[in-house]
Amino acid sequence: MNDFHIARTDHTPEVDFRFSEHCLTLAGEAYPEDAATFFQPVLSVLERYLGSVDDCDIEFNFQLVYFNSASTKMLYRLFGLLHDSACTSNRVVIRWHHDPEDDTVLEFGESVHDDFNALEFVPIATPLAAL
Repeated sequence: MNDFHIARTDHTPEVDFRFSEHCLTLAGEAYPEDAATFFQPVLSVLERYLGSVDDCDIEFNFQLVYFNSASTKMLYRLFGLLHDSACTSNRVVIRWHHDPEDDTVLEFGESVHDDFNALEFVPIATPLAAL
């Protein structure tokens, strides 16, 4: 399966899904005008990828510094796909990068881990400038 990339904009995150390496990354900010329209191709390609792999170690790097409520809904769908894959055939590690000064992003990650407990959750304190 081909890798998938969407460049970061002022309102949308970089999507860097290196399927060939089983390394998936979301980075930047997510507050698109229409979150469903932005995230639908991301979810579709992720679903196809997850359906094509078995017994893999998948790394998901979450590096969003801000996301709005509409994006949160779409992120939950994304984590649901990863969770389903982790429950059936793959090991999925979420590397949750967050600014040490931002409790909100970390708390969201902890909530994701509570809701999708088949995902391995690794919080990583990363200064904002590095994200």
